[in-house]
Amino acid sequence: MNVAINKLLEPISIGPLKLLNRIGMPPMTMCYANENDGVSRQHINYYRERAAGGAAMIMVGGVTVEGEMGKLFCPSPLLRLDDNKYVAGFNRLVEAIHDQGSKAVIQLYNSGRQTTPEKTGGKPPLSASDCSTKLMGVLPMQDARAMSIDEIEQLEDAYAAAALRAKTAGFDAVLIDGGAGYCIAQFMSPFTNKRDDQYGGDLEGRMRFPLNIISKVKEQVGDDYPLFFDLPADELVEGGIRIEESTVMAQMLEKAGILAFRLHVAVYETYQYVVPPAAVPRGVHAELAQKIKKGLKSAKVMLGHRINDPGLAEELLQQDVADIILLGRPLLADPEFPRKVAQGRIDDIRRCIACNTGCAARIVMGIPATCTVNPSVGKEEEYQLVPAQRAKKVLIVGGGVAGLEAARVSALRGHRVTLYEKNDRLGGQANLAAVPPTKEEILHLVAWLTRQVKQLGVDIRLEKEVDAQEILAENPDAVIVATGALPSVPVQLTAQKAVTAWDVLSGSVEVGQNVIVVGGGQVGIETAEYLATQGKKVTVLEALSEVGLDMELFSKVFFYSRLGSLDLELVTGVQVDKIESNGVQAGENHYPADTVVLALGQEPCAGLASALEGQINELYVVGDCLQARKMLPAIHEGARVARLV
Repeated sequence: MNVAINKLLEPISIGPLKLLNRIGMPPMTMCYANENDGVSRQHINYYRERAAGGAAMIMVGGVTVEGEMGKLFCPSPLLRLDDNKYVAGFNRLVEAIHDQGSKAVIQLYNSGRQTTPEKTGGKPPLSASDCSTKLMGVLPMQDARAMSIDEIEQLEDAYAAAALRAKTAGFDAVLIDGGAGYCIAQFMSPFTNKRDDQYGGDLEGRMRFPLNIISKVKEQVGDDYPLFFDLPADELVEGGIRIEESTVMAQMLEKAGILAFRLHVAVYETYQYVVPPAAVPRGVHAELAQKIKKGLKSAKVMLGHRINDPGLAEELLQQDVADIILLGRPLLADPEFPRKVAQGRIDDIRRCIACNTGCAARIVMGIPATCTVNPSVGKEEEYQLVPAQRAKKVLIVGGGVAGLEAARVSALRGHRVTLYEKNDRLGGQANLAAVPPTKEEILHLVAWLTRQVKQLGVDIRLEKEVDAQEILAENPDAVIVATGALPSVPVQLTAQKAVTAWDVLSGSVEVGQNVIVVGGGQVGIETAEYLATQGKKVTVLEALSEVGLDMELFSKVFFYSRLGSLDLELVTGVQVDKIESNGVQAGENHYPADTVVLALGQEPCAGLASALEGQINELYVVGDCLQARKMLPAIHEGARVARLV
């Protein structure tokens, strides 16, 4: 997108809060809290780096106002601000953000029904009404009970007390979380609020809880202290808040003193939209933002979700869709995104590919977040680039993402790096991974890594397959083997009729109209979808009871949503015995096919590493040639060993 970047870099004021540009970082739970639910050193390093990268506003996310009953379901320590003892830790965090020239905002929330017994000590969660929760409409969570009036008023007071603590800690503003289906949204929404007292019924009753919270917060922090609000623009669920009602809600909240809105969608039943994967179009909520903005007098609209391109961000601002762009995962992928935009280094931005593998998929399991494309996330202190004490001759064999990342980091540290790749282009399997529907943004990563190693002067030798003797003849100081893997083809299934998923995705084979894909892991079902979008009739045969067990959960939900438009059948619990000239035999069943595609995993190409073992003082093995896995461990291993060389 060729757009001059101007408005994105303009200063803007939100009431008394003055921002240096229109880029903010939205709140994200990272699972970095220490064992006592306080701010950790990891938090401080992580947020400091995002502030140092040039974002004008950093929002610290997922801070509960009420102990155990208020936490979301992640099975790990989570930030809280329900006691004065937490203020000092947050103050250290605020100072780290301020020292880099950014403003600090804290998000205060209560999970309500959207939690688990592990977080509530086995007690039923509290919500607007008696209700249950099914994560993404599939995974049941604990049933909640309706809050009493006393409990509601106590929670209102808890928000006010937490906001005062936030102000005391030095935060420049408070973001009240009324989005993502959490407790405040549960009162606002007719989907969850079935009360018939003053806190339920019509819109006025359902808005009483958030309006009371705002009023009580203002009593504690003063009328001039900036308050923002997470607005449930559309819950994407039948019977929930829709845009027509949320525009009115926004107007009521603005009248109560809210200065800016962060747009949110979904509840846990539609949670796949909370952190939308690559299957969701970029700028997905632009239309909602524009409608909300048109109904406001002066309050600002902050728009995020699937905005990873500065040209798109600028376009949304120029079209008056929003006032501020929030970059969440893009600032995980590249903390220096804002600075690079300001310096005109657009091509140097390492873009988020919306894979969710390192961030959202880990967070829901309570595992500290990282990033597939940026191994430094969560390791900002440990992964600071330290120049090598001595420039070494480093040979890297394999130009996939593991080898490219190893080459990049090695060169940044001052080593003389030569990279051998047997094919005619860099990227390895990532080039194939980008072929199925919705996966094309992976090519941004390949292009970025390629540009970086070229700019750093890495000696790139394409179409060059080397053996151990050639490597040893170069007398290197260190060798990093990143030779990848090849498709696994069991001997009993070898047949002239069979091709591999890699053959299909590379375009090197012709595929008939009626296709059987043997193997229902991520590679298998994505290859099947790729063929089905070409009008093929495709059947996937998987030995296990479920397909896509190795697939990121949110992406998998969207995959299933697309099946209805395709001639694609998923058959589980089927063990293929033999591939024949006219199809596949599985037990007593025969599945006819013009083409059989094998997607049965990969085998590491470990020959070169084995041949060099014991002959090189510094020999490292990274990526799939060590163990066939996903892109995240491959890139992270490349980054790690390059810091050891």
